[in-house]
Amino acid sequence: MATLPTSASPLGDVCVLGLGVTGQALLAYLARAKGEGRVGRLAAFGRASEDEAAKLAARYGGACEIVASEEVEGTFDLAVASPGISVFSPFFASAREAAVEVIGEPEFAFRESPERWISITGTNGKTTTTTLVAELLRASGLGAKALGNIGDALIEAVASRKDEWFCTELSSYQLATTRLLHPRVAILLNVTPDHLAWHRTLAHYEASKMRVFANLDASDLAILVADDEACAREAATLEARGLRVCRVSAFARPLGEDAAWVEDGELLVELARVRTSLGRVDDLRIKGPHNHTNALAAATAALFAGADPSAVRGALAAFAPLAHRVEPVGSEDGITYIDDSKATNTDAVEKALDAAERGRTIVLLGGTDKGTDLTSLSKKVARVCKAAVCYGEAGPRMRTALEDAGYAHATGAAHLADAFDRARELAVPGDTILLSPACASFDEFSGFEERGEAFQALVAEKAGKR
Repeated sequence: MATLPTSASPLGDVCVLGLGVTGQALLAYLARAKGEGRVGRLAAFGRASEDEAAKLAARYGGACEIVASEEVEGTFDLAVASPGISVFSPFFASAREAAVEVIGEPEFAFRESPERWISITGTNGKTTTTTLVAELLRASGLGAKALGNIGDALIEAVASRKDEWFCTELSSYQLATTRLLHPRVAILLNVTPDHLAWHRTLAHYEASKMRVFANLDASDLAILVADDEACAREAATLEARGLRVCRVSAFARPLGEDAAWVEDGELLVELARVRTSLGRVDDLRIKGPHNHTNALAAATAALFAGADPSAVRGALAAFAPLAHRVEPVGSEDGITYIDDSKATNTDAVEKALDAAERGRTIVLLGGTDKGTDLTSLSKKVARVCKAAVCYGEAGPRMRTALEDAGYAHATGAAHLADAFDRARELAVPGDTILLSPACASFDEFSGFEERGEAFQALVAEKAGKR
């Protein structure tokens, strides 16, 4: 493994790619580093008006140049990219021409503070697992902070570093620009097709996910879900490298000395031949096999990092579903409403349906069409759902796919509010209306959060008015 720089090392001339939230967090950090003599020329490039660029430059007292362009000019020792900038984009290519090295913000944050990282990735489940790892560690009296793709930029935590674990949710975008990143624990939950517009190919998307393990050594722990095909392949590859691997399953004990699984409804973790019971799945507030694996993966990471088993057990039972992630948001007239707006791909919806009651669930599907294959989702909906209401831009294609699969209970609607009304017409006491769209939200909303909030507002306004 290459020698890491330290937070006192000179950085040379540095440029930042992107002027959004991450780019501005990087600029604030690098402006301080420039004041300490660690940075020479400091510049940032990105989309902005000349007026916006001037205001941003003034914010940093002239410590950096703000260039309202996605064409990097000049020469730099280092370029640090915001995660939304694809490695295949002309913007990234121009940085490669101008800089000795181009890395992402998580890689830069790691180089500045590499001591105690737990990194979590996967197509689905990252945020729940990352949040849970941090809560389990804190319940044991250990310092921990959930960071990265979950919200706060990592570099902001580096600036105020305390004695704590960095529990980092890392997207494929962020991992694609890593080189030296070396967490002490790395978790891969699953890999299913997503973000292919950014990565161009599924192979590149999957390879980016696997970079979380690139620099692990025999003293670290790799945690992978045994029930996922890509994870199972990678676990064998990591073992061939001589790494320590813990496989996780919601169904039966996986192979290997280290394992975490559910047996007769009990959550079990075995590390270094020490078996720990962490309570029963019925005690968890997060439901479904996918959440059982999330809980087991988080608990395994926390135990490896030194958490107390009894504290982990209590914190697991207390952990509530996160907003817009299979979140119960109301029950009126015997009908339950669940907000799973974060389910922006088909695999996430299938996992939500694994926890649903067969024949009593009406699912709302639709939004901005990602163009993904709907075969598997259609089969799952046909097995589980009483009805499906397909709405928005993707609605017609989703309804056609369901009908082509022989499903006779698909109906259409123009927008989310119309779909909600149609679902209420179809529901009877004992049913569940589940918003789990399998699509992005940009045909009607600014993001999955706004979509989930709109659904919850509909529940508050209309539930019970039948």
